[in-house]
Amino acid sequence: MMKEASLKRAALVVAAALFMQMLDSTIVTTALPQIATDLSVNQSSASLLVSVYMLFAAIFIPLSGWMAKKMSRKTLFLLAVMLFTLSSVAAGLVNNLAYILVMRAIQGMAGAMMVPVGKLIILENVAAKNLLQILSFLVWPALIAPAIAPLLGGYVISAFSWHWIFFLNLPIGLGILLAGYLLIHDQNDREEAPFDLVGFLLVALAAGLILVAAEVLSRGLPLLAVGSAILTLGIFFAFLAFRHLQKVEQPLFALDALKIKSFRIYQTGGSIFWMTIGALPYLLTLLLQVPFHWSAIEAGTYVIFIFLGNLAIKPFTTPIIRRTGYKYALVIALGLATMTTFLMAAFTIETAKPWIAFVAFVSGVGRSLALTSYNSLAFAELSKKEKNAANTLQSVMQMLSQAFGVGFVATLVALFSKMFVTSLAYQVTLFLVALISLYPLLEVLTLPKNVGEKTL
Repeated sequence: MMKEASLKRAALVVAAALFMQMLDSTIVTTALPQIATDLSVNQSSASLLVSVYMLFAAIFIPLSGWMAKKMSRKTLFLLAVMLFTLSSVAAGLVNNLAYILVMRAIQGMAGAMMVPVGKLIILENVAAKNLLQILSFLVWPALIAPAIAPLLGGYVISAFSWHWIFFLNLPIGLGILLAGYLLIHDQNDREEAPFDLVGFLLVALAAGLILVAAEVLSRGLPLLAVGSAILTLGIFFAFLAFRHLQKVEQPLFALDALKIKSFRIYQTGGSIFWMTIGALPYLLTLLLQVPFHWSAIEAGTYVIFIFLGNLAIKPFTTPIIRRTGYKYALVIALGLATMTTFLMAAFTIETAKPWIAFVAFVSGVGRSLALTSYNSLAFAELSKKEKNAANTLQSVMQMLSQAFGVGFVATLVALFSKMFVTSLAYQVTLFLVALISLYPLLEVLTLPKNVGEKTL
């Protein structure tokens, strides 16, 4: 087990890898209009650059846990960082959509190994008493990258070209490789674990179909039936995968951690929470731009208050959790997140702009506290043996939930737009998202007061 000081440095390296991955996936979105124009393709085709990355990441995440048993985790992490960086640079070298899509697929595969394996190194070396503090390092990238990506992307594209958003990963990746080689001191025993091909194919099919369904559903009502059919098929394969992983003697990853409530609630209510994390900034941006007729810059300025709230509360999240315990920290956090979503549903074109900024800020505060609490509590009561499989399962569920959130709300807006005026369609959608957000809050209330206390 690494010493505490070494573990903190290793956690910062993994956090940097997570930052690079999240910055990359977010900043590409800002460049899609320019890429579409430069490559003479439509916006839908250009958006495949995001979808293909997420699809290959979701498919190959389940492989990361198995590979981490078969070889050195440090070596696997560094190889994944190298492949992610090189494929990113390669994506900016050729003006051809098919070529760039192949590079994005390789990036997705590398990202599927990079962050889960890096996080596993931390999880299996951290003592219970340091879990909350160490895992808090891994939350920062999730908060900072989405906040700076639109501004950074806009500057890079205007000053240079869209190609440079891919080249940005070169200095970051090289820095992570050097720091990882010097600062990560992880020695893991190799395990003779046979490869569960059936499990991999079932999980890959389920994850792939659910992500494709999310993409199709986000295109609006004309594809509602197709998207629903793909989603149903994805859920069916997810059920088959679940049954297989339960029954097979040596599964791709075990499901034993689901027996522990503190982990299980992150896969149920926590997945709903991740759906809202992906959906709310998207939904609020469209509300301000479409029915309220704000400019893209003005709407983006106000939505960024969500991320400012994320950052403002972050230095205080660990003290709050230690003082109140996980249960009540989550009650406060999810209560704030749900309340502010209901308040967003009441926004009208006459709503004072400072009030919109304040509600977005408080929403960010709740989301940041909930994210930190959920991430640490999920692993607080797991044994070292259970952490590998639990980390794999959580990584898959988190990615699918975030991706599906946008497709879900886009479908609701399109559906309600056929029934109501545009502004009311957005308000009703926000109201339904707030109602759904009540479930994680009610679920957390069933936790014992002292849950996860050994990590506090």
